[in-house]
Formats: sequence, structure tokens, C-alpha cells
Amino acid sequence: MGVDVQEVGRPRVPLWRFALLAAFALSSAVAALATIVPSTGAELLLAKAAVLEPVAIRLEEALLPAPTTYVREDRLQRGDTFNGLLARLAIGEADTGQLLRQRSLQLLRPGTVVTAEVRAGGDRDGELVWLAFLCGRDTAVRIERVGQSLVASEQRAQIETRGVLKSAVIRSSLFAAADTAGIPDAVAIQLTDVFGSDIDFHRELRQGDRFSVLYEMHSVDGRPLRSGRVLAAEFSNQGRKYRALRFADNYYAPDGKNMRKALLRSPLELSRVSSGFGMRMHPLHKAWRAHQGVDYAAPAGTRVRSVGDGVVEFAGRQGGYGNLVIVRHDSRISTFYAHLKALGRGIRSGARVAQGDTVGLVGQTGWATGPHLHYEFRVAGAARNPLSVPLPAGTPVARHDMDAFHARAQELAAQLDLLANGQVAALE
Repeated sequence: MGVDVQEVGRPRVPLWRFALLAAFALSSAVAALATIVPSTGAELLLAKAAVLEPVAIRLEEALLPAPTTYVREDRLQRGDTFNGLLARLAIGEADTGQLLRQRSLQLLRPGTVVTAEVRAGGDRDGELVWLAFLCGRDTAVRIERVGQSLVASEQRAQIETRGVLKSAVIRSSLFAAADTAGIPDAVAIQLTDVFGSDIDFHRELRQGDRFSVLYEMHSVDGRPLRSGRVLAAEFSNQGRKYRALRFADNYYAPDGKNMRKALLRSPLELSRVSSGFGMRMHPLHKAWRAHQGVDYAAPAGTRVRSVGDGVVEFAGRQGGYGNLVIVRHDSRISTFYAHLKALGRGIRSGARVAQGDTVGLVGQTGWATGPHLHYEFRVAGAARNPLSVPLPAGTPVARHDMDAFHARAQELAAQLDLLANGQVAALE
């Protein structure tokens, strides 16, 4: 007969249950001890003593043989000589003499990287195996040994193109920001062209402005050669954000509107305004006169571009203007480019020009105290302020091209968004 144990406030528990629990706890403890006791095999392994055995190493077989040739590269510096360059490449005197007689070597220009494979050691030390470099028009020049002679050959270089995505913050200037981010100057100049109708890079750039740009980089054998076209870009200027996407050789906003106006805001890519539109004290006549244009200070010889498509109405010398070019863009609008050092190639009355074509070079002819460009914008013969006059819009994406544009725009915008979202600093 079972006996129940009962406590106050608790139900009675049979004694046979206590016995069952005790047996289960005891068996668990035994099992736990069994798991930490080493097996017989483990004891045998621990009991074995480590035995060190000497291994014979033949040093002469372990060392790699000295190379028979070396590949070196160097850059032709400004003011450098061919003799000095070839000496730095460790090319021997005999082959140096042959190379100096090669006409292909005359294609070398300062800044060109030259690569050469040269024999080392023994009687053939300094003997040239081959020499190669890239010259103008993307031509690869190779001079190699054939018997005792050096034979030159030229062929079209195999150029590879890839996209590079980078961003920068304006601290002092656009070019300083581009240099800090490793963005080529040619790309920075394209940015001023792409956004020039919306951003006045002469007056409106502020510290803290930022931009992201996707551009092409051309390379040969893995070595960067030059930058190419800007494919997409975003510029944040004083809190206003602009985005441009390349499509069919032009740049458009995401909604298909042309980023470029029919006329550019400025005839110079980058400069500063030295004299604005309106009344001013004339620097030569020392009297207050109406200044009917804008003066841009720039070094003599700086390229002056036509702000839009049109026909040259006048090209030559005209009084205080000095060398002057007048371009008529339509029945109402014409632009004046004065004090030019020289006219652009093919610029003459009746010649057609496209937006961005060179109409002349900055100079100080006529009534000018220093090198600068005097630029006028006239509507129906009346002078207007070039910095504030409304510019006609460019042609948007054609309706039948919108599907293709949106597909391309989505692809390019996704890459810009990587930088906009802070996911990467630079993607190459």
C-alpha cells in the first residue's frame, strides 16, 4: 500500500516517484563522467613522444636562378635626351647606337612611357630584346631584335574602354576638387559644358557643392591612356540638384529635357568676370560709359567658343573692338566676341559655326588694357546682359526615342545612385 507524503498547501507526491527521479539523476551523472574520460586510443596518442628528424635541404636547388632578362619602363621627361632615357632602361651602348638611328624613335614625345626588355648578365648584358611605346593617333610602336638587327613596326593600339564613377566636394574650385578625387581635367571641363546652362561656374559655385560623374577611361595594356566622354553626372549647387544623362551624343535631364540650351551662357569654358554689364568707369577714357557687354579675364590665347549655332556676320578688325567676330544665331539674336588675338580657323563672313566651335583666341587688340574677352549678347540689335538674359531651350528627346532614352537613363541613373546613397566612394 503506497504512502503519500503531504505538506501544507502542496499536493501529496508518491514515494515511488522520488525513487524514479533519483535513479535517473544517478544514471545521467555516470553518462556525463563517461564523456570526459579519454578513450584508450586518445591515451595512446598522447603517450607518444614527438620525434624530430633532420631533412636535408640543398640550398643550390632551393634558390631560383637569376633572371636572364629584365623588363623596365621609364618616362621621357621634358628636357630629357634619348641617350639619358635609354641609359635608364639599362640598354647597352651598341644597341643605343642602333636605336638612335631608328626613325620611329623620333615619334617619342615628353610624357611618353617607354617599356623595354633587356638581357642581364654574361656577354649579352644590356642587349635589347624589344622596346615599345605609344605615340600619336593611338599607334603602338615596337622595336625588337631580329638576329643582330633591330626592326621597328607600327600598328593600331588595342584600346580598352571602361566606365569610372567618382565623386568630389568643392572646397575652393572645381578643378581643385577634381584633382583631389583623381578626376581628369578634361572631365571637369566637360562638366562645365554639360551644366553650363544651369550653373554659372564663374559666380555661383560654393564651398560644399558636390558632384558625381560617370565617365569613360581608355587604357592600353591596363595602363590608363586618357579619359573619354562623360556618360552621366549629377551636380548639387547651393542646394539645387541637377542630373544629366548622355543619350544620342547629347545630354538630357531624367525627364528628357535638353540640358544644353540653344545658346551657352558663356563663350569661355572657365574664367572670371572682370567687368559686368551696365555703367562703369572706362579704364582708358576715364569717364562713365555704358558697358554693353561682359568682360572675361583670361590668359592670352585662351580658346573662345561660339555660344550657339549660327552664321558669321562679321570677322575682322573694327575700331575699339579690335579683332571682332559677330555671329548671328537667328533673325533676332547675335553675339559679339571682341579684342581677339586671332580668329579661329575658317572663321570668315558667311561661314557657318556650330555651338562650341572656336571663333578666336583671347587677346588685347583695340581698346584693351590687358588680355580679356569682351562679349556682347544682342536681341533685335539691343544689348542685353549675357549673365541674366533668358536663353532659348534646346531640343528635347524626340517622342519616338523616349522608350530607348528611359531604358538608357535608368541604367545610368542606377550607377549615379550608388554614390548619391553613399554606398561607394569610387567605383572603377
